[in-house]
Amino acid sequence: MTLNYLATRILVTLGPASNSRDMIKTLALAGANAFRLNFSHGTQDMHKETYDHVRDVAKELNLPLTILADLQGPKLRVSTVKKGTELKPGDQFIFDNVDKIGDAKRVYLPHPEIFEAILPGHRMLVNDGNLQFKVTGVETGKIITEVEAGGPISDRKGVNVPDVSLNISPLTEKDRADLDFALDLGVDWVALSFVQKVTDVLEARTIIKDRAALMVKIEKPAALNVLEDLIRACDGIMVARGDLGVEMPPEEVPGIQKDITYACRRIGKPVVVATQMLESMITHHTPTRAEASDVATAVANGVDCVMLSAETASGNYPAEAVKMMRRIIETTEARKGYASALSMKPVDAHTTYHAVAASATQLADAIGAVCVVGFSTTGATVVRLSRERPNLPIFMITPSQVSRQRLGFTWGINSILSPYFESFDEALTEISRLLLDNTDAKSGDLVVVVAGTPFGVAGTTNTVRVLTLS
Repeated sequence: MTLNYLATRILVTLGPASNSRDMIKTLALAGANAFRLNFSHGTQDMHKETYDHVRDVAKELNLPLTILADLQGPKLRVSTVKKGTELKPGDQFIFDNVDKIGDAKRVYLPHPEIFEAILPGHRMLVNDGNLQFKVTGVETGKIITEVEAGGPISDRKGVNVPDVSLNISPLTEKDRADLDFALDLGVDWVALSFVQKVTDVLEARTIIKDRAALMVKIEKPAALNVLEDLIRACDGIMVARGDLGVEMPPEEVPGIQKDITYACRRIGKPVVVATQMLESMITHHTPTRAEASDVATAVANGVDCVMLSAETASGNYPAEAVKMMRRIIETTEARKGYASALSMKPVDAHTTYHAVAASATQLADAIGAVCVVGFSTTGATVVRLSRERPNLPIFMITPSQVSRQRLGFTWGINSILSPYFESFDEALTEISRLLLDNTDAKSGDLVVVVAGTPFGVAGTTNTVRVLTLS
């Protein structure tokens, strides 16, 4: 027999269309594993109410729902512009440090860090890349450009400078206030926006410490230059295809997504793919075939989690979007060859605990076990099992609700809350009851159990047992 659990996780963004308690419950029942609070929008009071709803639903449904606080990060924007202003290709246009309303010849750019870094030949993009400029000259307080792609320009549109790494912290004053607020609430993860270098991560780590896990959003080309270092410095990665797709040529984004996915899998950190996955479901009952293929491709590449953004935050069909995402995952994971296609040799696989995890999953497959079980307080043991991408469910048995909630992004892991056990033998006597009571496993089924001895000590995955449920 095979237990029917999906391995790929679903992260849902909450917003006006979905932040009621009833809708959050509906989304959880539809298949959402984790919920994103987007601090680019809404008030702290609104996010607290939403947070409370998620925790309340999790308790009612006995599910370890994960909550992610996504910080806004430093948004670069032009200032105000006269209404009706339109730029034409070939025109000269100046970004300057003069605080007055802009027109068809110039605009105020209130970001001195751009003036310090930009050089002739660099590109500047405005309004999600709809307006494109090439820098032809730089003077004190002026960036002189030629308009390459024109159109209307209006107040407060975003600015991207893909060719330079800016000397700017990813944590603004607003972010620091939101971060303190989110940590006091008790969120499970924090997402850091517009990361460019490893020191950006270390700055956030200093504040967060161990109060939450840290996710780095890859949305700047500079981050790709230090990708493996960033992966090792954080707890998880999000492929944020929105801003990344603005700053990189569109044809390069699919390959970059695949490269990031494989790098995360080799190192053993969860990877989330985000932005426009089922975009048409903001206004339609069903996605396009291309969107369904996009989700299926990410799943087939072994990503840990796929994310819905405006589809659930502000769309007309949030529940339908989650159900569709789940159906695509279910269909893709059921296809012949899915599991074998995920085979990959991880980095550092020669270490004892990674070798034990690999041996356990191979043993489970060889004897026809229905699942592999890891006893873990921190979750490290089951993360190693997940890294192997076994063709059967993974269960974590743990006394830590915090660990359960932090694993909501990690491929294949299901968790059961247990009492604290003093020894491995004591835990083994309870495993049958826990699995038989909380899963559809049956008496007589075989399971493979992985733990560490001395029992309860982090980083000691070294023991494998075969157990017959009874």
